[in-house]
Amino acid sequence: MKEAKITPKTGKRFVPVTTDSAHDLPIASNLLARCFVQEKIDRVWVTDITYVRTREGWLYVAAVMDLCSRRIVGWAMMDHMESSLVMAALEMALGNRSPGPGLMVHSDRGSQYASDAYQGLLSANGLVCSMSGKGDCYDNAAMESFWSTMKREEVDRVDYATHDDAKMSLFKYIELFYNRKRLHSTLGYLSPEVFEAGLAT
Repeated sequence: MKEAKITPKTGKRFVPVTTDSAHDLPIASNLLARCFVQEKIDRVWVTDITYVRTREGWLYVAAVMDLCSRRIVGWAMMDHMESSLVMAALEMALGNRSPGPGLMVHSDRGSQYASDAYQGLLSANGLVCSMSGKGDCYDNAAMESFWSTMKREEVDRVDYATHDDAKMSLFKYIELFYNRKRLHSTLGYLSPEVFEAGLAT
C-alpha cells in the first residue's frame, strides 16, 4: 500500500459522552475533596456511569461503590443514560445497605445527578450530595479505576451480541467475581466481601 501510495479510509469511532455538565441545574460542592480512604463502610459512596458496546447498540451502566470497602453496592444497566439509570443504581444500593442519614454520595456534575428526581431521592433518604469539579475525572478516581478494571478484565475480552448478553456478563463479574473474589491492593489484597467481614469482627 505504501509503494502504491494507497491509504485506508477510516471512520471516526463514536464514543458516548456520559457526562453532560452543560446545564443550568444546581451543582453541589466537592465535599469529598479526594479523600478516597475511608475507615468505615456506608459513610461515603461514589457513583458514575460508563458504556459497553454490544452488536445491539450501547448499553449504559451506572454503579455505586462504598469507598471504604470498594464494594459495588448498587448497579443498573439500561439502553439509555437518563436520570432513571442512576436512580435505579442508588435505589439498589439503599435496598442492599440501609445506611443511616448523613451518608455522602459523590458523583460528577452530569445532568442525571443534578436532576430534581435524583436530588429528591438523596434528600428523601437523608443523603448528602457531593460533586466533582468541572471536567475533573481525578475527583472520582475510585470509580474511574473500577470502570478501567472491569473493562480490562471482562468487557474488552467479549464481543457482546445483545444487551442481555452484556447484562449477564457484567452481573457475574460484579457480584460473583469483583465483590467476592477479586483481591484489591487498597484493601491489603483482600476482596471487598472479605474486607467487610473483617471490619464486622
